[in-house]
Amino acid sequence: MRLEKCWFCSSTIYPGHGIQFVRNDCTVFKFCRSKCHKNFKMKRNPRKVRWTKKYRELHNKDLARDTVFEFERKRQRPERYDRNLVENTLKAMKKIDDIRVSRRERFWLNRMKVKKIKERKEDLKELEQGIDLVKAPLAFQEDSTLTIPNAKKMKVVITKPDEESHQMEE
Repeated sequence: MRLEKCWFCSSTIYPGHGIQFVRNDCTVFKFCRSKCHKNFKMKRNPRKVRWTKKYRELHNKDLARDTVFEFERKRQRPERYDRNLVENTLKAMKKIDDIRVSRRERFWLNRMKVKKIKERKEDLKELEQGIDLVKAPLAFQEDSTLTIPNAKKMKVVITKPDEESHQMEE
């Protein structure tokens, strides 16, 4: 049972699935679904189509160049069975998996830092535009350092409820 890779999007093609296209020069192109096949026929470049793995790798959206991926390469040479070697390999597989998870999390956090900084700038800009909605008008009168952008002097009128009408209701 051989798992192939899609020529366009680099996803895995399981046996019995996908489309195979053979060009006149005998080059074989395998596609996972008709979406990839149609994009290939439209002569689109997978490096410019946003949903492909090649695009994500080129634009640093995915962790692509990691030394941990080299452990997954196929090795065609059969090894002689050795109990100690198998035990060490299983221990190493657990460590490699932990390393892969921690690197993926670190990569994700670094990508999200940029987003947080951008969101914070946008929030500050929005706050500056609507500061009069956040601060009470009395606070502007008490503290002269606070200013309302694009606003002239404001009058604050404080009305006290009538004590007479309040007593009559009781």
